[in-house]
Amino acid sequence: MSVLVLSEHDVRELLPMAECIEAMEDALRSLARGELHQPLRPMTRAPAGGTLMGLMPAWRGGDRSAWSLKEIVVAPDNPTRGLDPHQGAVLLHDGVTGELRALLNASPITEIRTAAVSAVATRALARPTAGTVAILGGGVQARSHEAAMRAVLPEAELRRWTRGDGGTPEETLRGADVVCTCTSAREPILKREWLAPGAHVNAVGSSVPTARELDEATMRAATVVVDRRESALAEAGDLLLAGLGEADIAAELGEVLESVHPGRTDDGELTVFKSLGLGVEDLAAAELVVRKAREQGRGVEVDF
Repeated sequence: MSVLVLSEHDVRELLPMAECIEAMEDALRSLARGELHQPLRPMTRAPAGGTLMGLMPAWRGGDRSAWSLKEIVVAPDNPTRGLDPHQGAVLLHDGVTGELRALLNASPITEIRTAAVSAVATRALARPTAGTVAILGGGVQARSHEAAMRAVLPEAELRRWTRGDGGTPEETLRGADVVCTCTSAREPILKREWLAPGAHVNAVGSSVPTARELDEATMRAATVVVDRRESALAEAGDLLLAGLGEADIAAELGEVLESVHPGRTDDGELTVFKSLGLGVEDLAAAELVVRKAREQGRGVEVDF
């Protein structure tokens, strides 16, 4: 048996943002239709050192049955080392035989597919006339979100705010139609009164129940859409620390895409997409990369 090994460089070149956006929409639609299996990811925190490991499995049946597993270590201090905070691999298995088919560097998959999902949410939930985008954060996800927002709102004015700019992001947010929060904040960095009427917010930075980027007033005023209810109720500090529960979640993004839920119903409505990241997204991104790699003869085949 041979395994196709794809480096960070390979993955990045084979996963352009525009193609990833369409792959993410397809995956979320499939999830909403019950065609994919998405268990809650287990996460383990190191007793010391501040890092944690998450395991993100996913399965798809049918003619192209497949298992995938992303193992990811989150090291929050990595930006000070010039490294991505997310380090790991995506393993792609045959869904019938279980044979390992491919091993991919997970950092670019996580970076690109996370922003691509925000682009899908923006396309589904933001006002069609959205013309100003504000991105909060200065790391990998902030940069990736710039590319994602350019892909779906090519004519929009793009603003950025980082902690190094000092003060608060209030001025950056003024009049913004779309906001992407891509920070490592543990306490709210965004306040309801700073948001324009009818804004759409992609809340990306927090993925643990003890941290949040959005204040309680924002969460309570918004129509809240999540990637997966089970994940949000277990992991989303933006919801949990605001005292919100299942009844406060309007829909999963796939349900909006499949017209099970209408999404935005009014131009003045505040919408929030709470993104946590799903294994089915990694599965879809990995399969796209592997297909293109085999077509182009990229990567290295290793006996295993």
